[in-house]
Amino acid sequence: MKKVLALLLVAVMCCGVFAACSSPAAETPNEPTTTEEAPATTEATDAASLVSDAFIDPTADWGQYNDLITQIKNETDYAKRTELMHKAEDILMSNYCVLPFYYYNDLYMQKSYVDGIYANLFQTKFFMYATMSNGSDTLRLNLASEPDYLDPALNSTVDGACLAANSFSGLYTYNAEGKTVPACATGYTVSEDGLTYTVTLREGLKWSDGSDLTAADFEYAWKRAASTATAADYAYMFAGFAGYPDELNVTAKDATTFEFVLTAPCAYIEDLMAFPTFYPVKQSAVEAYKDWQTSPGGWCQDAGFVSNGAYVCTEWNHDTSMTYEKNPYWYDADKVTVNKLQFMLSADDTAIYSAYNAGDVDFIDTVPTNEIASLKENPEFHIIDALGTYYAAFNCKSALFADKTPEQAACMREAFSILIDRDYIIENIAQCGQKPANAFIPYGMADGNGGIFKTDLIEQGYFDPYAINNDYEGTVEKARTLLKAAGYKFGDDGMLSAETPISIEYLTNESTSHVKIAEAMQQDLAAVGIEMTIKQCDWNVFLQERKNGNFDFCREGWIADFNDPINMLEMWITDSGNNDCQFGR
Repeated sequence: MKKVLALLLVAVMCCGVFAACSSPAAETPNEPTTTEEAPATTEATDAASLVSDAFIDPTADWGQYNDLITQIKNETDYAKRTELMHKAEDILMSNYCVLPFYYYNDLYMQKSYVDGIYANLFQTKFFMYATMSNGSDTLRLNLASEPDYLDPALNSTVDGACLAANSFSGLYTYNAEGKTVPACATGYTVSEDGLTYTVTLREGLKWSDGSDLTAADFEYAWKRAASTATAADYAYMFAGFAGYPDELNVTAKDATTFEFVLTAPCAYIEDLMAFPTFYPVKQSAVEAYKDWQTSPGGWCQDAGFVSNGAYVCTEWNHDTSMTYEKNPYWYDADKVTVNKLQFMLSADDTAIYSAYNAGDVDFIDTVPTNEIASLKENPEFHIIDALGTYYAAFNCKSALFADKTPEQAACMREAFSILIDRDYIIENIAQCGQKPANAFIPYGMADGNGGIFKTDLIEQGYFDPYAINNDYEGTVEKARTLLKAAGYKFGDDGMLSAETPISIEYLTNESTSHVKIAEAMQQDLAAVGIEMTIKQCDWNVFLQERKNGNFDFCREGWIADFNDPINMLEMWITDSGNNDCQFGR
């Protein structure tokens, strides 16, 4: 069946928010070389003997993981910190709720008359220094469909981060080389113990309504983003600050002096100061919304909200389009030559690509899966580096595991993982030259101690991502062994017995590439009789279903927020708004 599918699939995987892109189609992965039925075995291996020594119960014992993350964030010996982060990933990967597929890169298409747009490794795209040689002062773009949040404290998607980075400005930002540079700040000093930071703001900062922006605005915004009342998904990023969460030790000393205190030195503090959760918001604008205490993002759910970045949102036709116009009060406004950004709001790859070809948009970061092969030589098609992991996730609280021991549930999920043909997904669907993933922390990420966290793609992962290709029958038989340890029975044909079937629903958003990956996985799991159905949802519904734990198995992707493994690890603490696997809940 997969060979037939390979002939039908011609291309891509977009790499935007939770997406990915592509590279030339390769051969179809190895198929079974025999039609012999696998023999039924009479005894099952004890599941406890099959799990890693790092394994802990992801529901009842997850407090151990939370404590380890706290220890990492307070560790001042960077070599020890790196060692502890490896230990944390060992725990995370041992329960197989996270099934990594490949490590991201990014794609986009840009008209030849557009220049000056750049992105960092975290897929945030910066449009404020764009230039256009066709005489237009309006840049027309597509990033995604209707954004979930425009409040920078509440956003947790890549498209939302792009919008935030172009309409708000933090203390720091990224330049075209991907380095952190001052934005609203001019610099900072650090106390001898590395814990107290004193930041100096630019003189004359303004909000988009012309009012003064001072250090007090940063104090308000940071305390708001960290507080339990706001319940921001990224509140945990303030966990290394003294007084977190509700007594955050951040203080406006005067209009241009901002001080904050950490609990341990932080090697990536400039990345935090450049991250949207740390952007300022204007208190009077936030609290003018009548339900601001119960709906903290309501103040900017329509056009006209106050911001402090290069552009301000002036028109929002929900689910259709957004318009941003140049903010004359931005500190670097004299370098902005594109006066207007017009966003097409759509997740329909075909419609987006058609609009690009028709000349209705100038920049897109997704294309249909069946177009990638023909675009490889097109100078308007770009593949760039990114730092993140495309994966699938299980809800550890799913009813699917209700009658299983924690070890049996882990064995069951591991069986799913080893049956997935990652090489096929990369070569025939993603096609952007991605690397197969066998760990959650992406290959090439820094280790926080001057080195690289993983230097070997195969040996330093948690399984052989090519095993299903190199030893199909052996890998399928290993999956049977794992499932038998989880209490499942097989017939003489090597398929799950009708006595113990597995039927599972896979949740994904509506995108051709994601659906094709789901369909490929559907066939992979069918090798032992697992029945997987695919449920597609609109983007915003999809996000909420994942966040609320209303799924058994779902599509996921995580683009790093900064180049340090803690970013990939702290998101899984129990109270994190990004803990979709529901660990410890």
